[in-house]
Amino acid sequence: MRRLALLLARATAVAATATTLTAGVTGCTGQPAPARWVTPSPSPAGTVAPRLAQVAPLPPLPAPRAALDVSRQEVTYRREGRVLRTVVWLPSTTAKVPAVVFSHGLNGTPESFAPLLTTWAAAGFAVIAPAYPNTSRTAPRLDVYDVLNQPADASFVLSQVLAGPLGERIDGTRLAAAGHSAGAITTVGLFTAGRDARLHAGIVLAGSGLGVGTAFTGTPASLLFVHGDADPLVSYASGKATYDIVPWSKAMLTVPGGNHNDPYLRPGAASFTEVRSLTLAFLRLELYGDASARQQLPRGPSFDDRL
Repeated sequence: MRRLALLLARATAVAATATTLTAGVTGCTGQPAPARWVTPSPSPAGTVAPRLAQVAPLPPLPAPRAALDVSRQEVTYRREGRVLRTVVWLPSTTAKVPAVVFSHGLNGTPESFAPLLTTWAAAGFAVIAPAYPNTSRTAPRLDVYDVLNQPADASFVLSQVLAGPLGERIDGTRLAAAGHSAGAITTVGLFTAGRDARLHAGIVLAGSGLGVGTAFTGTPASLLFVHGDADPLVSYASGKATYDIVPWSKAMLTVPGGNHNDPYLRPGAASFTEVRSLTLAFLRLELYGDASARQQLPRGPSFDDRL
């Protein structure tokens, strides 16, 4: 009887997690969602924040002074039956460049984020963007629970790219992860339950630690969060709660009035311009070791800078 009770309790916990994940992730590309995401609450006001673990800076690497031409390549990898079509944007330079593995949201594609990702590539970063088999727009059947398998997918794709011909153009010691919405869950997972020790930095766009947890582990990595305070799909409070738990060097931009998509997907939006500038400065600072990029970070109450 005791064993049966334990099994029932475990099953109830799993079911509760699944229900929360469904409610939180559905609609992350703009479709109506039945509920907001739920994550642990931040520390009560007045508590003393723990000292953050500082990230060891990388040696400076000469960064491009002007925008570079960008080429696009597409490759397909398979991991235990999971087909991972992957778009790679590469800057036109003979020097090895840092790389960012980018994860899209539900019903998204790598191409949906081309305006942002090609800007990163033109600034001297290889961008590796897999289309996840059960959450992309081309998936035969959307499976929100499969988000929990995506950190392993992202690590696998990164390994395949680094081991192949494209890897000859990438500096494997200067790697970051980034993602939007469900892809931001994937990104958080790469620093928690599915920690990829190769990653030096991460960018979480409108995301939280739902499902993958907030047990940040491994060598400290710098994390940048961006979240609109009017996001109707992923509540600002849930993203801020996850950010508060990060024990390493970190920063968070609050986009006043920002919704779930415009700051990351709509080039005509002022918030998109702000996010593009901030993410470029962060990547240059963390992956190129460019100290001058710190001067390009925002100032003011909307930007919590603990880098």
